[in-house]
Amino acid sequence: MLRVVTLFKLLPKTHKIILSVLTVVSLIIVMLPSEDAQASRQTVENQYQPNKRYTVPLAFRTPEPPQLNGASLNAQPSTTKNIESITAPKPEKKQEIANIETFKVRSGDTLAKLFHRAGLTSRDVYEVSRLPLAKKNLLKLIPGETIGLTKDSQGNFINLFYQMDPITSLEISHNGDDYKEQVHKKRVNVRKSFTAATITSNFWNAGVDADLTANQIMQLATLFGWDVDFALDIREGDNFALIFEQKFTDGEFLENGNILAAEFTNQGDRYTAIRHSDGEYYSDEGRSMRKAFLRSPVDFNRVSSNFNPRRLHPVTGRVKPHRGVDYVAKVGTPIKAAGRGKVIASSYNKYNGHYVFIKHNDTYTTKYLHLKKRKVRKGQSVKQGQIVGTLGSTGRVTGPHLHYEFIVNGVHRNPRTVKLPKSNPIAKKQKQVFLAHSSNIMAELEHKKQLHLAGTI
Repeated sequence: MLRVVTLFKLLPKTHKIILSVLTVVSLIIVMLPSEDAQASRQTVENQYQPNKRYTVPLAFRTPEPPQLNGASLNAQPSTTKNIESITAPKPEKKQEIANIETFKVRSGDTLAKLFHRAGLTSRDVYEVSRLPLAKKNLLKLIPGETIGLTKDSQGNFINLFYQMDPITSLEISHNGDDYKEQVHKKRVNVRKSFTAATITSNFWNAGVDADLTANQIMQLATLFGWDVDFALDIREGDNFALIFEQKFTDGEFLENGNILAAEFTNQGDRYTAIRHSDGEYYSDEGRSMRKAFLRSPVDFNRVSSNFNPRRLHPVTGRVKPHRGVDYVAKVGTPIKAAGRGKVIASSYNKYNGHYVFIKHNDTYTTKYLHLKKRKVRKGQSVKQGQIVGTLGSTGRVTGPHLHYEFIVNGVHRNPRTVKLPKSNPIAKKQKQVFLAHSSNIMAELEHKKQLHLAGTI
């Protein structure tokens, strides 16, 4: 460059002027764009169409968030954070899908076998079985029961559901290392219901015609069984009416509840039974329905031989007093203690077969003969209604039956007609409250009876 400057200084003045002018013109020519360049730029501009998306150089675009799995993570941390907080959409939370299965308990199933079949771990079995309610209800499973199990998408145990009874269920939940149990109870609504019937053939059929369950029929017979012999005393035209509870849950019928009030007319005699707050039943005047003795100690089909001091013995043919009543029923039918007392004999001989004697007090003793099996031993105390044996045909008999004797002060009395001692009436301090309730519910019963006879209910 130094040589060029030196050479320029040596030139004549005229040459210096000409060279300077040429240099300026050359620079102007270089600075002006050519026609080809102008056309090229115009062509590029005309390639863009309206309403069409094009890729714009980075300098003219809004920055996009860096890809989490790409190389663009080289951006500055502060810039990346700012971009994410403004432009990045929030990731959608993945929904956990639970698998709910119901398992039916098979014969021989244990909780461990059921959990194994469900694909759960031994630890789940161990932790669940340590819980108090689970230990009480799940360690002895009954075939036919169902258990619901909930697992997450990885097959891990979440919940167990077990129906303890129609209204109570047990839930066991697992969260982290915690296993917890909780009892759920459905809300039960209790409603009053009424029914009535007149006996045309027998008591059982009348109960069925009145839409009573087998349990309700037996409960009604038990209430009035202290005064009425339902095998021998029932006649055509006898009638009954009752108000009872019905339980509902979630709007659906669950089960029948207690009899609240009942009336039974037998051969013109009217008997009433009303449930008190103590759970016992009393007549509408407050007398206890429960007597000191059952009228008959067995649910029997018929009486084959009544109390008869001059009966001919069916085996020997000789006149021998029959000091009791023979009740015929199916072999194995339970025999109940007629009253509370103490067993003074429980043995076997060739005449009585298997037999049980019960001393109730210094006045009353009852005897039960020809049993198939004895369920009590000598010296044992028994409660009224407790099973003392089963009906059979042991000893000197012609067929299966129970021979039942009722002894008062050492004298045999007819069990079917002897006047039974009464139990205590309702307590005096509760009597006025009971009588008010008795009056109201018996008036309700009578009103519903009239509606029933009119065919409106």
